[in-house]
Amino acid sequence: MTYGSRSSRIRVLVAEQAALRGGRVGVVDVCTAAVAALPVGGAGMSAMSPATASHPLCGTDEISEQLEELQLTLGEGPCVDAFTYGSAVLAPDLRTGELRDRWPVFAGAALDAGARAVFALPLQMGAISPGVLDLYAHVPVRLDAEQLADALAFADLATLLLLDARIDEEGGPSGDGDGDGAATGRGPDEDLGGYRAEISQATGVLTVQLGVEIDEAFVRLRAYAYAHGRRLTVVAADVVAHRLRFSPDAEPTRADDDA
Repeated sequence: MTYGSRSSRIRVLVAEQAALRGGRVGVVDVCTAAVAALPVGGAGMSAMSPATASHPLCGTDEISEQLEELQLTLGEGPCVDAFTYGSAVLAPDLRTGELRDRWPVFAGAALDAGARAVFALPLQMGAISPGVLDLYAHVPVRLDAEQLADALAFADLATLLLLDARIDEEGGPSGDGDGDGAATGRGPDEDLGGYRAEISQATGVLTVQLGVEIDEAFVRLRAYAYAHGRRLTVVAADVVAHRLRFSPDAEPTRADDDA
């Protein structure tokens, strides 16, 4: 199968998911279409950057959402490696000693969450890499050459969506050019899973509270989440709502602790 025909087929599959959802094509449709087309149980996606706070974009189920947050919170896993090295990371069985040694904390946490295999595909266009597409399976599985090629095509389309590149008319959403993103394929806010704004806002709050750069603020945010066994989005929500306050000279305090 040529790249062009594969790309066209993948776009149609993604557009069909958007039609079923009743919305414009978004990254969530890439995830749901990938799950329907490949031997995986779920898919998730994270926006990643070396200069700003990384954050989950979407997940098809609870497990995929947990995997995205786990990797960003722990700073290890297939997603992190795929972004760092710019190449696909395939983990067909997380129970193998090699993979448990490679990701000593993530592997065990992912198995506890219900994932047995994870495949991380970097989203890339030239030198630009806006994130990673993750696929997981409940059982050990290997992607054959055709399945891996399809997975990479899903990642290519996700890259276009994240970069606001125009989707071709074939398989793409019809837009009326009203300026709300229809012509570029941008999905509604719910396509981002509500993650981006809250985590970015919380990181910004911490730069002020701690007097540090945004990278360090994000490290502190995820370190707190990990140390207290809480989800990154929950901690971010507490920071934004002023229920949790960080200090450069003391341990973070919760509003209810001061009462």
